[in-house]
Amino acid sequence: MRKQHFYHALKVDEQLCFGCTHCMNVCPTDAIRIRDGIASIHRNLCVDCGECMKVCPVEAIFVEQDDFQNIFDYKYRVAVLPSVFIGQFSKQISEGEIIDVLKGLGFTHVVPAEATVDSLNEAMLEVHNADHEKPLISSFCPSIVRLIQVKFPGLVNNIIATKPPIDSTAIYYRKLLLDEGKKAEDIGIFYVTPCASKIATVKDPVGESTSFVDGVINMDFLYNKVYHVLKTRGEEYTQKDENVPYISPKGLKWSLTDGESDHMKGRCLAIDEIHNVISFLEKVENDEVINVDFLELRACDQSCAGGVLLTENRFLTVERLKTRAERLEKTKDYYTEITPVHKEFIKDTLQLGKIEPRSVMSLDEDMGTALKKMERVRRIMCYLPGIDCGACGAPNCESLARDIVMKDAHLSNCVFLQRMMEKTKKLDPMHSIRIIEKTWGKDRLDKDCKKKGAKNESL
Repeated sequence: MRKQHFYHALKVDEQLCFGCTHCMNVCPTDAIRIRDGIASIHRNLCVDCGECMKVCPVEAIFVEQDDFQNIFDYKYRVAVLPSVFIGQFSKQISEGEIIDVLKGLGFTHVVPAEATVDSLNEAMLEVHNADHEKPLISSFCPSIVRLIQVKFPGLVNNIIATKPPIDSTAIYYRKLLLDEGKKAEDIGIFYVTPCASKIATVKDPVGESTSFVDGVINMDFLYNKVYHVLKTRGEEYTQKDENVPYISPKGLKWSLTDGESDHMKGRCLAIDEIHNVISFLEKVENDEVINVDFLELRACDQSCAGGVLLTENRFLTVERLKTRAERLEKTKDYYTEITPVHKEFIKDTLQLGKIEPRSVMSLDEDMGTALKKMERVRRIMCYLPGIDCGACGAPNCESLARDIVMKDAHLSNCVFLQRMMEKTKKLDPMHSIRIIEKTWGKDRLDKDCKKKGAKNESL
């Protein structure tokens, strides 16, 4: 069977991980196993949602990111800035002040990631008006696109094949600089990412052969640098530009829950948090949900405001962005600066390449072989206890059964079956210990009073 590996931004620090199973238990695609006492991420099942990173008690799961110094490889350094970055700061800090600091840190240009949402919205509405399979599903969230590829391949054709704002804005701004006479090799486009999945989609684009972004900057890292400058600057500071181009009420709210659905037609639903999304897509797949025209699906709670690389509270971020949007609505103090020629260019480049299903949840590419393997899984499930304890190093009994069929595990990995096999003398007790050590590490069962909740006798 041909292997299809996704690129992943989420990595495990094997020096810090001690196999606590927190990550394994929250993973929405059952992509994590414990082997040798350390979490291991299945490269084809992971969708980079970041749920594992949120719950890790020792910060052993981290995001692999580009070095900030990479921006200085280019003469013209463009920061593509999501609105949620602005939402990290209180309303007393203006958008212009934030952009001034970013330019002081080294960027020559700063453009909101949502600068092209008007053109994108028009293209999405055109798809809605066309004879397209419903419900339409937004392509905004990379984790959701991968989730559908992996877990709901039958819904891949429902995804609207338009580029997300990160790509359309990067393409537009590069074109803008080229039209100004700047050389292509001098232009570097860097996306300030609120999550791991957008790093993954830059490194391994879906529906495209290459990315339109040259690098990604961790939002948490950049926020701390900007916050430090804002906190330590003198009273003599004056903002360079009163008006900031491309920032609009629609753009400020586009990455929040209801940001897209509020501007679509028909019956539209916005669902955030990946477990909620999975539950809903299961209903869609089973035809339990009908007459829905558009689905805005986001992996994070409160959408991008809940990204794993944000510093501030997600609810405060939402409130701040909505407050800024309301202010702009009232004052009409915003403008886009996108010329009719460039609007046409954006429209012409919005089409996304074909999104292919990558159903590695199936057991084989050949349908007949997959059905036979599924039958084996069901037979194996007859012997497993079905209590999903995770002691085998897999998140549940069904995952263990699938691993056994794929020859990644054995029946004896189940601790309950080990006891039964020992009782009938089909398994040597010492071999049973070796199996446990292979999953949890050789020292895992030794007395350790330093672990959380234990009495530390060394004190």
